[in-house]
Amino acid sequence: MTVLILAPDTDEHATAVAGEIRTLGHDVRIVDLAAFPQRAFLTLRYDCCADCGGRRFAFTIEGERLDLAHVGAIWWRRPRPPDISADITRPGHRDFAANETQEALAGLWHALDAFWVNDPARDHVAHRKVYQLRIAQDSGLRIPATSITNDPDAARIFIDASGYRNVICKSFAATEVEWRETRLLTQEELARLDNVRYAPVIFQEYIAAVYDVRVTVVGEKMFAAAIYSQETDYPVDFRIDIANARIEAVELPDDVQRQIRELMSRLGLVYGAIDLRLTPDGDHVFLEINPAGQWLFVEHASQQPITAALARLLVDRDRHHEA
Repeated sequence: MTVLILAPDTDEHATAVAGEIRTLGHDVRIVDLAAFPQRAFLTLRYDCCADCGGRRFAFTIEGERLDLAHVGAIWWRRPRPPDISADITRPGHRDFAANETQEALAGLWHALDAFWVNDPARDHVAHRKVYQLRIAQDSGLRIPATSITNDPDAARIFIDASGYRNVICKSFAATEVEWRETRLLTQEELARLDNVRYAPVIFQEYIAAVYDVRVTVVGEKMFAAAIYSQETDYPVDFRIDIANARIEAVELPDDVQRQIRELMSRLGLVYGAIDLRLTPDGDHVFLEINPAGQWLFVEHASQQPITAALARLLVDRDRHHEA
């Protein structure tokens, strides 16, 4: 059997896990979906009945065939979208080709008999920040007071209740050309608050922290690390000055571990990178979960074997399918 990793072959997390899987003596393939349909062929064959041969699914990528019947575990890392040929120039035709390509792939993922980390449909839903907050709250985790709105008046009411110096704003997601850090509101931004009518904004109470906590969940294993963002030049968002942040392994209280397991179960995820903040009062506050979040920076600093845990999970489940 083969473990399939859906990611660019330049993705350092994908290559790290693939290397660990090979060390375990198991077969693994990294497939970049951007190769499809221009440099990769997909053939999905159904015969009239199971007795007539059943079905055969295969990718042929640059002349090398991958029989998907031999894939028992798949890691939905960070697949790139298919690349539609520049030979198709009419916008309507390009949209049609892109839609047909996505439909074929989406149907394939559901048709495969494989163990997913994470199931693409679950992964898609779990990325939605509005939904995350509800599920975290329902799982017993404390969340920040939050207002998500494109109504300037509603935004002002929320901000005035806390004082703008105690409110952060952040975006739902980054695009290829736009990225926004989490930041405290300033007077300059208050003066432009009417602009939220153009697109919804996430406003939240600012959570004072002893440190941030990155919790990486891999199946039944949970790796927690303290990130001392308050010691860096940008304590609001640890990503901005992560190179200078002290990071060390920590233990989570039993109740927080239980709540995180409930969160993962309700979201239907096998893997997730969860961001919490430990307050001076000792509370762990949920900020968000990334179903495809990074962990190598945590592993390198804290010496927690996250790569090995994910590789072992994929190999064990792949062997389970083979048996």
